[in-house]
Amino acid sequence: MYFAALLARTEDGWEASDTELDDVETLADLADLAREASVDDDTVLAFIEQEDAWFGVVRVDGEEDPRIYISDAAAAARSSYGEILLTDELLGRDPEDDLDRLVDLDGTEDGEPDDEDDEDRAAADDAVPPGPIGDSLVLDDLGMSEKQLMSLDGDALGAIAEALGCDEVLEAVR
Repeated sequence: MYFAALLARTEDGWEASDTELDDVETLADLADLAREASVDDDTVLAFIEQEDAWFGVVRVDGEEDPRIYISDAAAAARSSYGEILLTDELLGRDPEDDLDRLVDLDGTEDGEPDDEDDEDRAAADDAVPPGPIGDSLVLDDLGMSEKQLMSLDGDALGAIAEALGCDEVLEAVR
């Protein structure tokens, strides 16, 4: 079970909205969705949570590149929404490596995978580290320190919202 919400910072505080991610296929799509919720290019936070397995925070400030924090990259890699957040840049991968794996020039029949392909796929899966990944300072100037963010478990999004002073707003959309 997933929960996703957008928190937009305004002059009057935070405004939350429950959001549907069915049409979101890329990080750029998510950033565009967040920008639509923004008032005057203010900060918007996108929260994504899969039960107690992992959570992600994407921060969008105007037209700047999104900043991402994921509590457990390996758990997120096993989810469709997590894959949206786990960009090649975040993982330190070269997208050309993935293209090389997709091009089948080894002559196998009918696209049958060979042992080397299995090893390549396993190596790519191993490239996703367990544990936190991303910008652990993503909420530092908003009231949650790096240490606090990295120590969260259980209702992490509730704890983040409480630290930012918008727990009631978030709970209203849960």
